[in-house]
Amino acid sequence: MMTSDFPIENLPFGVARVNGERHICTILHDEVLDLHAAAADLDEPTLKEPVLNAFAAKRNTRVVKARMRSIIARIPRIANAEMLLPVDIGDYTDFYASVHHATNVGSMFRPDNPLLPNYKWVPIGYHGRSSSIVVSGTPVKRPSGQLKDDGDPFVGKTKRLDYEMELGIVIGAGNAMGESIAAADALDHVFGFCLVNDWSARDVQTWEYQPLGPFLAKNFATSISPWIVTVDALEPYRTKAAPRAEGDPQPLPYLDDDTAFDITVEVWLRAKSMSEPVRLSRGNFRDMYWTVAQLVAHHTVNGCNLRPGDLLASGTISGPDKDARGCLLELTWRGTEPIQLPNGETRRFLEDGDEVILRGYCERPGLPRIGFGECKGVVIG
Repeated sequence: MMTSDFPIENLPFGVARVNGERHICTILHDEVLDLHAAAADLDEPTLKEPVLNAFAAKRNTRVVKARMRSIIARIPRIANAEMLLPVDIGDYTDFYASVHHATNVGSMFRPDNPLLPNYKWVPIGYHGRSSSIVVSGTPVKRPSGQLKDDGDPFVGKTKRLDYEMELGIVIGAGNAMGESIAAADALDHVFGFCLVNDWSARDVQTWEYQPLGPFLAKNFATSISPWIVTVDALEPYRTKAAPRAEGDPQPLPYLDDDTAFDITVEVWLRAKSMSEPVRLSRGNFRDMYWTVAQLVAHHTVNGCNLRPGDLLASGTISGPDKDARGCLLELTWRGTEPIQLPNGETRRFLEDGDEVILRGYCERPGLPRIGFGECKGVVIG
């Protein structure tokens, strides 16, 4: 039997629907606990809010979680909880922080020059759309867009729908406009982490992305897991980022950081005709080229103001090995190497009825397993 993602050492935060209202909650093993109902006992009035933004901004999760543990048996349980988006996401930025992913994708389109000259100097990202971020379990409709084959462009449904396995960074305390956040202070501005599936229409993306980058290929849906795992829960799994390869430039001073997190991430696929999902890939967040602190520091170096509840996504988490590639574009090498499923079907890209399941967890002998649960979505036509 698999160990729970949610031991007493974890206690992530989410929001559930209770009698038609939004209640902030946590989860212990498989029981959802109503923190809204326990807000007075926990001496934290922001837990009465409908979303986590105000609580995230206070930087007191350690104190509140200590109180939660002391009264855990008295916190009311929520039966059959319907999980909702945990924060009001005002702004969403998606990064491109895996050098393995960037190199693989670049090799498909620019085999002689996979990485552009700026990649190892500056964290690359783009501003996404927060209105189409949905909670795990929400079906994802296959999008239409402008496509181009051998002839003139036309509008049609994407034939190359893909997922991207990412982690989301949820901002707690923000910064004032015109001020920057130093890399050394960046994690103090992070409330926690969740799983992110950045659904992508690759054929739309190929035609539209030059010169300004992703647009309609990305903004139709982004799924996130319902539980935000706070930074303090991940402390035992903090590690050093891999040293840069010989010849790589050292980060500029404002990007000076080497803090990584040992988080395993997995992608599972359940085809419509399959009773059980099959694992497609397993990677690790510590393999990212740019760290969480570097992403936050770069985002604000120009004085951009981050606000509580803002979401920064890591970009596809891919590793050096083929079975650690975090999207079908890489796994099938742009569709030229289809994946064989146990039911005899193959996949180049996602088909209607496919369910994509992302999982993330930290595991090490002698330490509690800290998990993120699942981020799921079924493709509908």
